Amino acid sequence: MHSGEVPDEPKKAAERDQYIPVRKSDLLRALAAPGAFGSDAENEQFQQFCRMLGSIYHYEYFEQLERLRDDYFYFNPDLDPRVRFEQAEVDRIYAELSSAFFQVVKSANFIEVPHAEIERAYREDAMVHVNIHAPVEEFREIRFFRRGRHREIFDVPIWFGFRKRPTEIEVYDDVVMFVATRFGDPALTEPRKRRPGQSKVRPGAVLIKYFKHIASADLNALFPNVRILMSLKDKLMLGVPALVGFIPIVLKLASTLTVLFLVAGFYLGISGAIKDDEVAGAFAALSGLVALGAFFLQQWIRFQRQTLIHQKNLTDNVYFRNINNNAGIFDYIIGAAEEQECKEAFLAYYFLHTADSPPTKTELDRRIEAWLKENFGVALDFEVGDALIKLERLGLLKRTGGRLTVLPLQDALTRLDQVWDGYFGQKAANNAPPAP
Repeated sequence: MHSGEVPDEPKKAAERDQYIPVRKSDLLRALAAPGAFGSDAENEQFQQFCRMLGSIYHYEYFEQLERLRDDYFYFNPDLDPRVRFEQAEVDRIYAELSSAFFQVVKSANFIEVPHAEIERAYREDAMVHVNIHAPVEEFREIRFFRRGRHREIFDVPIWFGFRKRPTEIEVYDDVVMFVATRFGDPALTEPRKRRPGQSKVRPGAVLIKYFKHIASADLNALFPNVRILMSLKDKLMLGVPALVGFIPIVLKLASTLTVLFLVAGFYLGISGAIKDDEVAGAFAALSGLVALGAFFLQQWIRFQRQTLIHQKNLTDNVYFRNINNNAGIFDYIIGAAEEQECKEAFLAYYFLHTADSPPTKTELDRRIEAWLKENFGVALDFEVGDALIKLERLGLLKRTGGRLTVLPLQDALTRLDQVWDGYFGQKAANNAPPAP
């Protein structure tokens, strides 16, 4: 199992996310509030600046969305198994798909879950209250990404469920799971023959799932093809009554089995005459065998019922938290990345434009974080470096001896207009017919 390139790190109590949990419209409304600028005209220019910047990001991310959709075609679980591809081509496109998707997820301010946290999910008591086995050997790559987290108090059953103990558990607000199954033989071309209980996922497919409000200890419950395992409590609850009921039946049956064999031998012509009381004993033994069979059937039904109860608990936990799957996630993730990028750029430009004197990178970071805390009550680690790179890439930022400034609004609008025209001008040049 691969959990990505992020090294294991100790959990910090004061660790903050970089995700900005504020709607873009609310953020813009707060930034462009009456009195935020020197005049109404300047306020209108800033709003126009934000609209143009948002359009540029929307255009760029739309192209990325198209590439993700095109690459995912090869790994769609619903792909017709009769479609054939060259293995080298599949490997190349998988590298492109995974790299592009992971970059988009990072731009949406998701954080990759370290390997240590995934391993801990196997050891902790999950909120689904069932023991499960995740067949990690079936997967080529497994990676989890989370965004936002909080702690909740849950009543965790103890003493075989007779008591409950309030326990504080960390919950992830958003979780994205990326799972690539291993290639079959031949890879990605033939549907393999499966026994009941084996994986129903096409070999070589990539599964992408998005969940909300997942307890950190439940990450392993999100895997495809998880198998329910009986806990010690279940084994005792089923095994002890079964043993108590089984022993009397066996003891009663043991004393009559000999008679049953004699009667059976008589009717088969193996033994001689039998007595009437031996025939009665044979019927009693036969009744005991029927009772024993009924007992085993009853225990099997109880076992299956308990398994179904656990399966329902697991399904309910995952089903009601599953928001989107596979190719449908691309639209959501692209939209989330686009919105986060816009909000970071808006904040960076606004506070640089309205600063009394050019701030340093650290000063800008502190001002933005303090403003978000004051206006929206969110404590986060603002990605100031990423925000500055965005402005610099568009030609809006200037660095002078560690101090930061941005183009005035009118110049910034002109610059964004040039960037926008450049997109379509370059495409028109590339698509223009050759000169006669």
